[in-house]
Amino acid sequence: ALIRHMAPEELLAATEKLDLDDLADLVQQMPSAITAEVMNALDDQRRKRLEAVLSYSEDTAGGLMNTDTVTVRPEVTLDVVLRYLRRLGEGVPEDTDKLFVVNRDDGYLGILMLSQLVTRNPEDTVAEAMSLNMQPIRAEMLTSEVARRFEAHDMLSAPVVDDDGRLLGRITVDDVIDVIREEGEHQFMGRAGLSEDEDMFAPVLASARRRALWLGINLATAFLASWVIGQFEETLTKVVALAVLMPIVASMGGIAGSQTLTLAIRGIALGQLSSKNARALMLKELAVGTLNSLVWAVVVAVIAGVWFDSAAIAILIGAAITINLVFAAITGSVLPLLLERIGIDPALAGSVLLTTVTDVVGFLSFLGLATLFLV
Repeated sequence: ALIRHMAPEELLAATEKLDLDDLADLVQQMPSAITAEVMNALDDQRRKRLEAVLSYSEDTAGGLMNTDTVTVRPEVTLDVVLRYLRRLGEGVPEDTDKLFVVNRDDGYLGILMLSQLVTRNPEDTVAEAMSLNMQPIRAEMLTSEVARRFEAHDMLSAPVVDDDGRLLGRITVDDVIDVIREEGEHQFMGRAGLSEDEDMFAPVLASARRRALWLGINLATAFLASWVIGQFEETLTKVVALAVLMPIVASMGGIAGSQTLTLAIRGIALGQLSSKNARALMLKELAVGTLNSLVWAVVVAVIAGVWFDSAAIAILIGAAITINLVFAAITGSVLPLLLERIGIDPALAGSVLLTTVTDVVGFLSFLGLATLFLV
């Protein structure tokens, strides 16, 4: 929203000192006319580098990388490299913890850590001091996978290469932190059916339009739950206590299901959950759900029995809570994978659909059992 209201001169001034990866993110949000002005204002080298970054999708390593790197050849000595860095001075890119070793065709060979550069014999060659242990990141790798690799190997920066192994740029830990923050925002906003692109100060009509879809879906699911309740109108008329206890059954199932759902969505986001190990998660959550359902069924049954002085109602609500919590555990573990498979974001749709399942199953089991045994 701020970009749309800035004058072209202000935007051009704001982009002058930006790192290339940050500039690429900003350019993608600018109006096309302003983008053209920004591109024309850049020198040839910086423009070509920006175009290289923009040629990749923003959710890939290529779209995340910065092309400002320091490269060295394996045959030169460390003394030559040190003199080269001194000559660069403040031109050395920020967050440089390693140099990238390349051949004459810019093919990636390995890394030279700055710690090695300053502690080894200056007469040693780069080839003698370099490390071959760091695997480069392919430009097409998804940013979520990049974040997992940084986390797994505690990296501060990593090289990015094309399909032919040529060095394109590097990704630094500050870029990865942005990815992790955006994924966290996506999951947090998704619980309310909102996109992470939702602007707090966006125009009223734009915000209303984005939210209307999920409000409509929620309304449809609420009508479904109400329809289920309506099928037991006669039962509710005869046993009014059931209406008092219904929210407890639905609420317990909803909370239990949301706990499992959150774990599953997080597992998918971190690459820890897939169709290969979904069965293990479902069995584990089923065991947890069964254990919790038995404990809380007894607690609620005792309270309900004392409250309404009815052993029958106590048994019914205990059974209904057990059924609902077990269904909630199964649904919470399986639903995210099913949604992802059909191309629907589980962070956005999962909570709405889970609430529907727990409400319908909770009301159906509680009122159904009451109809069979109390009426």
